[in-house]
Amino acid sequence: MASTGLMNGTLLVLQISTDGSSFTNLGHSTSASLSFTLDTPEATSKDSGGYREVIAGARSIDISFDSFVAYDDTVDVDTMIGHANSRTKIHARFGTAVSGDTTYAVQGFISSIDYTADAEAPITFSGTFTSTGAVSIGTNS
Repeated sequence: MASTGLMNGTLLVLQISTDGSSFTNLGHSTSASLSFTLDTPEATSKDSGGYREVIAGARSIDISFDSFVAYDDTVDVDTMIGHANSRTKIHARFGTAVSGDTTYAVQGFISSIDYTADAEAPITFSGTFTSTGAVSIGTNS
C-alpha cells in the first residue's frame, strides 16, 4: 500500500545500477534530490500582442546526492568516481521501497563529484547525476 501522510526523508533513496536490473542503494546517503526541468524556448513574435510566449522544449532530470564515505559500501565514493572517470552510462532510481510509491528511473552520467575531508569530521562526498533519454515513472510493486 502506498505511503500516506507526511513522508520522512529517510524513506527515499537513490539506487544505482550498471545493467538496469539490479539496483543498489547509495551507501551512507544523507540526502538526495531530484530536479525535473522543462526547457521553455522563447517563441515571442510580433503576433504575440506584447506578451512573451514560450514553447515546451527538452526535458531533463538531475539528481543531487550527499553521502558519508565508507569504503566497505557496495556503492561508495570510489564507485561513483569510477563511473565519472570512465564515462560509464549508469541507471539511477529515485524513490522509496514502499509498495505503491512512485519511483523515477533514468539513465545518465555522474557529472560531478566533490570529495571533502574536514578536520575532526566524517569524510563526505556529494555529486550530481545528469540524465540522458526518457524517464520511466512507475510504482513499486
